[in-house]
Amino acid sequence: MKRKLLIGAVAVVSTIIIGLTGYFLILFAGDFVVDEQNLVMDSTTTLIDRNGHVISKLYIEDRELVKIDQVPEHVQHAFIAIEDARFYEHHGIDVKAIFRALYKDILAGSKVEGGSTITQQLAKNVFLSNEKTILRKTKEAVIAINLERKYSKKKLLEMYMNQIYFGHGAYGIQTAANLYFNKKVSELTIDEAALLAGIPKSPTNYSPINNPEKSKQRRDLVINVMQQKGYIDADQAVRSKGRTITLNRNEYTKNPAFATYIDMVMEEAKQRFGFSNEEMMTGGYTITVPIDRDLQQVAHELFQKDQYFPGTNEQVEGAFVMMDVHTGGVLAVVGGRKYVNKGINRAIVKRQPGSTIKPLAVYGPALEESDYHPYSMLVDEPLSYGEYSPQNYNGVYKGKISMYDALTTSANAPAVWLLNKIGIDHGKKYINRAGISLPDQGLAIALGGLENGISPLQMTKAYRAFANEGKIVEPFFIQKIVDQAGNLLTSTEIIESEVFSPQTAWYITRMLEAVVDEGTAKVGEYTGSLAGKTGTTSFTGVEGGTKDAWFVGYTPNVVGALWMGYDRTDKDHYLKHGSTYPTRLFKKILASSNHDHTAEFVAPNGVEELEKPILLHAITDLQAKLTFRPFGFFKVTLQWTTSMDERIVYHIFERNDNTWTKIDEVKGTGSFEIESVNLFNPSSYYVVPFNPQTEELGKPSNIATPNFR
Repeated sequence: MKRKLLIGAVAVVSTIIIGLTGYFLILFAGDFVVDEQNLVMDSTTTLIDRNGHVISKLYIEDRELVKIDQVPEHVQHAFIAIEDARFYEHHGIDVKAIFRALYKDILAGSKVEGGSTITQQLAKNVFLSNEKTILRKTKEAVIAINLERKYSKKKLLEMYMNQIYFGHGAYGIQTAANLYFNKKVSELTIDEAALLAGIPKSPTNYSPINNPEKSKQRRDLVINVMQQKGYIDADQAVRSKGRTITLNRNEYTKNPAFATYIDMVMEEAKQRFGFSNEEMMTGGYTITVPIDRDLQQVAHELFQKDQYFPGTNEQVEGAFVMMDVHTGGVLAVVGGRKYVNKGINRAIVKRQPGSTIKPLAVYGPALEESDYHPYSMLVDEPLSYGEYSPQNYNGVYKGKISMYDALTTSANAPAVWLLNKIGIDHGKKYINRAGISLPDQGLAIALGGLENGISPLQMTKAYRAFANEGKIVEPFFIQKIVDQAGNLLTSTEIIESEVFSPQTAWYITRMLEAVVDEGTAKVGEYTGSLAGKTGTTSFTGVEGGTKDAWFVGYTPNVVGALWMGYDRTDKDHYLKHGSTYPTRLFKKILASSNHDHTAEFVAPNGVEELEKPILLHAITDLQAKLTFRPFGFFKVTLQWTTSMDERIVYHIFERNDNTWTKIDEVKGTGSFEIESVNLFNPSSYYVVPFNPQTEELGKPSNIATPNFR
């Protein structure tokens, strides 16, 4: 016992000497030991949607900063009571506490109690390592005293409570209150405050999640100390200790459905607004994003289901983008079926677009020319242009076909013929206006055979021109960024630029509706208004194989693109069934989300509506009836079954002396009378339906010769 006391006395003398030495060092060190930049704490950046709902958090240390005025006094008192009872009395170092701790250590023969103040703990956490040396303790004391000279007690307590670690990745009192109780710090009760105050001494041991019993014991100790120090009375202490620990955990878990979107937000912050990734994860910003949570979740979940994807071997990949037609805000994006952060983002990888480019490169530019209309007739023949010989995918050629039908059936030959007529430079001019730069110069542009390709995000942006009066807008993932003080740092301004006239955009919309209703995109189910175009590119390694499959489309409110394929296509990895799968999945995403299915396309002011196409029918029942008229004359009445479409014009032909002559025409009726005929040399007749939209003649009817009745 005497030996222990002797050793203790020596330790006391040594401590006094070290303390005096340290004090002079502190005076000598002055202000240079405190680098105020180190006191700027990392703070969690929060992504929220337009309704203020949290989408994700970006952080290195999950910390939400709070001002000391927002922390109730009983919360402050809980930490002061258990960590530093003389906080408001000392100047950084509590000499009484040090000697008290040293005395207890001597009696115990080992270190059993610490003497660090809140300011010292702040100094250690911010400026120093956890090494246990006399030099480190000396530095800690120097920094603590200088911190006390520079900052008020309230500010020091604020920094401490924002700095300390509460376990489970949570830094700072506000983050801890949210994690364990799903509350703001201002809402914490005395027992909840005491529980949180007890955690920092050993976050693992005193975690109410991992060790609820130890956590309760520690909480009750804090409550007792609070009573002893006069912060609460006996009644409050008893009632607080009597409460069971009831957690309401709000532990944030990253949703894999949002992974691509978060990466796009980070990239946009860097490229458009100059925020580095590190700054985004430490700046404590609030970023409002235009995401549609439901649409994003639905798209992600459907992308995980094999039934919506074709393939020959291994998992087929895909990408999806959906954008708000009116603002350009990206509502959903999927960069791959098993996308991982900072991985291959297929939403921005360029692919061969196939026939989805036809409205942009051929039909839209042609309609901007006064000579062309949706019902203009195009050449549909297997022609060669030098070494380039495009073919229709089904091998069927009609000789002539309307633009409307060529787009609806995705015929290749007329698209190339038309681009050759209007000129490659003319077509590329509009592609460039849509925000797509192509180095290509050949007619293969008409079919999407490009050198570099186009990404799903680019296609979405370009098709917005058809969806919104011919104008495009830059897609964006960040609506605004606000700092911790609520100051607006930056926001996205919606700037439109014209690609096509409103008239052209409306004509294309009506034709692309037909593609969905009766053309190559009629597979799948969606009850709302939808316009769009399919696209495929052939894989030459396998007969009938497909490399890229697309659907790009829009409703009155959203526009998007969906691509499917392999990252690398070869004889073992190629697609079948063309654009069937992306079309069906695109519709399924719309149908399964909360997207407005009732909206209908509305023609812009001043544009001409596109009539429904006229369909000619075959006439096989023409009859010619000879009837007697008064005064000895005869007439012939021609009758046939008409179409329901009253716009059809019927040309009447008569044969006299083996010569056929057009004698008249009637519109929308199945009857025609010839008033005067030669009974002794009756003529024969036939009728030919005529389409006034396309100026196309149908097939002649059967020949009818009148008989007397």
